[in-house]
Amino acid sequence: MKFSMKFELIEPLREIFKDEVRALGLELGLSRDLVFRHPFPGPGLAIRIMGEVTNERLELLRKADVVLRQELKSSGWYEKTWQAFCVLLNVNSVGVMGDNRTYENAVCIRVVDASDGMTASFSRLPYDLLENISRRIINEVDGINRVVYDISSKPPATIKWE
Repeated sequence: MKFSMKFELIEPLREIFKDEVRALGLELGLSRDLVFRHPFPGPGLAIRIMGEVTNERLELLRKADVVLRQELKSSGWYEKTWQAFCVLLNVNSVGVMGDNRTYENAVCIRVVDASDGMTASFSRLPYDLLENISRRIINEVDGINRVVYDISSKPPATIKWE
């Protein structure tokens, strides 16, 4: 910080990485839910929406993200991954629900493994888990009819989409 303060700033842990923060949190007896919580973007959910950000699109993303987190936690994969989130894409997709054609939103699932965040690889989730996540999002989130899985590594991609 480059502004004048009337106190001395002490940051004894500023050099440690996320894996070290988690180890310290467990050592201090913090709850596993708190220690293994995935990061939330500073700009908020809007950064996970490609295209126009509206209340309706934010709600779609929130609902899809809840399903993703529930499935990862219930399967034991949440703590094994570095970060997991949904991205609402700026593309509509043709689908079929019952006997009717639909033209609705597509969502991308992004789940990565990393040790320090400088590099990352996509999490190799079991196909059955991916199928459950996809099925639940499509059936429970009205307005989404397609789910895709991002298998890009960092680099060349980044963890976040924007």
